[in-house]
Amino acid sequence: MPTALTSLNWPRFTIILRSYPLTVAAIAGLLAGGMSGLAFGRYDIARLIWYGTLIVGGTPVVAKTIVGMTKGKFAADIVAMLAIVTAILTDEAFAGVVIVIMQTGGEAIDDYGFRRASSSLESLIARAPRLARRKRNDTLEEVNVEDVRVGDVLMVRPGDLVPVDGAVQSTAAEVDESALTGEPLPREKGPGEGLLSGSVNVGPPFEMRASRVSVESQYSRIVELVRKAQGERPPIQRIADKYAVWFTPVTAAFAVFSLFLTRSVDAFLAVLVVATPCPLILATPLAVISGVNKAAKEGIIVKSGAAIEQIGRGRVVIFDKTGTLTYGTPVVDHVVSFGGDERAMLKLAASVEQLSSHPVAVSMARLGRERFGELLPASKFREHPGQGVEAEVEGMKVVLGSQRFVERSIGEAFGSRTEKVLWEAKRKGSLLAYMAVNGRPAGVIVFSDQLRPGVPVLIQKLRELGVDQTVMLTGDNAVNAETIAREAGIERVVADLLPEQKVKEVKRLTEQFVSSIMVGDGINDAPALATATVGVAMGAHGTGISAEAADVVLLVDDVTKVGDGIKIGQRMLRVARQGIFFGMGGSFVLMGIASLGYIQPAFGALMQEGIDIVVILNALRAR
Repeated sequence: MPTALTSLNWPRFTIILRSYPLTVAAIAGLLAGGMSGLAFGRYDIARLIWYGTLIVGGTPVVAKTIVGMTKGKFAADIVAMLAIVTAILTDEAFAGVVIVIMQTGGEAIDDYGFRRASSSLESLIARAPRLARRKRNDTLEEVNVEDVRVGDVLMVRPGDLVPVDGAVQSTAAEVDESALTGEPLPREKGPGEGLLSGSVNVGPPFEMRASRVSVESQYSRIVELVRKAQGERPPIQRIADKYAVWFTPVTAAFAVFSLFLTRSVDAFLAVLVVATPCPLILATPLAVISGVNKAAKEGIIVKSGAAIEQIGRGRVVIFDKTGTLTYGTPVVDHVVSFGGDERAMLKLAASVEQLSSHPVAVSMARLGRERFGELLPASKFREHPGQGVEAEVEGMKVVLGSQRFVERSIGEAFGSRTEKVLWEAKRKGSLLAYMAVNGRPAGVIVFSDQLRPGVPVLIQKLRELGVDQTVMLTGDNAVNAETIAREAGIERVVADLLPEQKVKEVKRLTEQFVSSIMVGDGINDAPALATATVGVAMGAHGTGISAEAADVVLLVDDVTKVGDGIKIGQRMLRVARQGIFFGMGGSFVLMGIASLGYIQPAFGALMQEGIDIVVILNALRAR
């Protein structure tokens, strides 16, 4: 038959004991002393146990508080420290042990809920380009990126990261820069056009010429931006410390007054005992953890207590565009058919593209299945990486891809029929797929990055929650960004930004509004997420690097959860403040009575515990 000892989860208990030894020791000492006195009548032994527990558990608390004071930290811990010291000097061991439990227990609860080790810099560095293939005398040599020099000719294979900043040397290249710039669509680069380190070759092999060494390239600058942002970010004043700034000196004044009035050290200690700020030490962390648990149920992971507090105070919400407000993947915007039958053209194109793994092809095939169900079977499929595809569908030869590829394949130019489409695509930053059927131009399929459907409702909700301004910061072009912002209802747009420019904007907005919330998903957003008061990452599809750099991670691919997170944070703050006001109000009443000498320290500790129970129950409402 299992006993209490055999049914105890020993591995978990061992972890708790190793992580929070002072709290466990103080509780064990309190219980051991209580059993000695109540069960065996040995109150002399009980006093010794309690006094030893007070010395063992209280000394580290006092030392830690004194160290904090030397560093300018004057928080709620000071009252607890004074009570512990006085309890030691006056041999009021029971009251002192209770205070040790409250103090170390509050810290343990706070730490248990939010312990984490941020590895955003390590993740960035792990992804950084490490090797380059340098061309020397018609041969390739593999070298470390640190050994690449300006002017070196490098070969970049399909799927490789561009090792350093440079320019295309060969005829053409197709690269994915979404992780760096936020632009969702692959970009075709002609000879002489610039390349950013950390972008991915999604086309055929190409040659490039290095224009910067590794440490000066774009990816290295992003790593340095994150490092600098984390180092410069000012510590956030927690709600408990905010109230402790004035509660601590008021308590000290009451204690000194009681000593002057009664000439009794017991009265002095009683004031400190009943004033021990458990609403700040214990109940507030519980309210915070309750709020964090509530957020987790909504698919919102909050990494720290400060983050759940600050997201509730946010007055400006800053959004990245690509992958955050929009889907971040190319979506068919519309079809321009030269023959007039756009549905037939789209079905034909989707039937060919179902055999390709290119992001544009995947998007087109998905849309085709949604609209038409089963797609047509394709045969003789051939894919030309970075250029296009060709296949036969129901006896028709279909060629689909870049304008240059399709025109070369059929030996005929699209001519003036695409001028308007091409002009509009360049203005909006759209991607075009040209299509020919049986050797004749058939039309153009236009791809764009589209707004998520719930975003306008989110922006309206943010205004109702008291957010003063919404801002979009993006590396995309201004025309496309302003179009998305108008659809979303966002008030201000800053486009064509590099990561370091985003950081400057976030700093400026944080200074203006005090508390800022930055929402993003890509590597290019990591420095801005680390700079904002609260960084929120789209963790469902975003990069692990952005999730590590952020304070809050959305586990579901739904940006509207940002509004839910702010609402949960605001409710948590209300509940915490209610507990603080009730608890501190009760403490003030008891301090007034204790200062007149009408409360003994041990009895005062029990009365304070009664207030604590009420405050703790209130804190759990944040769930």
